[in-house]
Amino acid sequence: MYISKNYMKRYWLLALSFLVCSFFAMAQKTKQKKNNVAMRLVSVGSVNELKNALQYAKPGDSIVIATGTYTGKFVIPASAGGKEDKYIVLEAKDGVILETGDINSGYVLHHQASYWKLKGFTVKNGLKGIVLDGANYNILEGLKVSEIGEEGIHLRKFSSHNTIRNCEISYVGKKRPGYGEGIYIGSAVSNWEKYSNGQPDKCDSNKVIGNIIGPFVTAESIDIKEGTTGGLIKGNTFYSEGISGENSADSWIDVKGNNYLIEDNKGINKQPSVLRDGYQVNCAVAGWGSYNEFKNNISEVNADGYAINVRLKSSKGEAVGNKVFTSNKVNNAKSGLSNIPLTN
Repeated sequence: MYISKNYMKRYWLLALSFLVCSFFAMAQKTKQKKNNVAMRLVSVGSVNELKNALQYAKPGDSIVIATGTYTGKFVIPASAGGKEDKYIVLEAKDGVILETGDINSGYVLHHQASYWKLKGFTVKNGLKGIVLDGANYNILEGLKVSEIGEEGIHLRKFSSHNTIRNCEISYVGKKRPGYGEGIYIGSAVSNWEKYSNGQPDKCDSNKVIGNIIGPFVTAESIDIKEGTTGGLIKGNTFYSEGISGENSADSWIDVKGNNYLIEDNKGINKQPSVLRDGYQVNCAVAGWGSYNEFKNNISEVNADGYAINVRLKSSKGEAVGNKVFTSNKVNNAKSGLSNIPLTN
């Protein structure tokens, strides 16, 4: 039987096309199968099991803590990091409490790794609640932090690109009221030698979203330190009942960093209270405390100061380029919305 050359050519082209399509289909199925591989589930029900799970966690692990109270000092080492596409998840069933058992001693959770999601448990009864050192791209979500000797959550030692959202922080600063910040971002210049080799502690691009901070947070709800840049503080609620006034703690937020956007927050101050201003911007180091923006915040100040007080000069330098927008609203701040001209 005679078969034309054109027919044979079409035949081989069709065959080749079929093989190519089959190859890509198999590759796609292999990729989907790889992406759909179940994460390793690690269930823990004791202090030792939890400590081991944290120490030896691998990218993609899901660590689930059984209901109960876990007393110890818990550490996530830098070696136990996740990956951008394989976060490690630490989550809890209802009623999980992590504690050291003593507000005078230790960090409840010392987190030194990247790409983790911490979800749904309570941290209490420690000197410090959660401390992040050199930890990046983490998500802290739905946590409760209370009954803490000093600060509730501290981002330190170049911890950047982290998100703290939908958490509740109260009753912190029980040992040292002047150090009882709800959330503390960076390090004070006096601690740069200790924590960042004498350089600014660049804890940059962190997000604090949708949290409830207070009551009985004895220092600022959020302390944004000099040396930090480019964070977002959005949609939080601050209660100043119990603020101490120690160590200059007399506002919901003290901004000493640069290029922060502070928007859609609500602060509530009930008398008696030592709160003076709702928000303050300060220059603690030359070049810092600048280019921050305040938008659409609601401030129930009920005090003698401003809703937003940008302190333009200090003995260290000037705070420049800060903007307070007309979208901010204030109730009962005797000095008014702000000490600087408003931006439309």
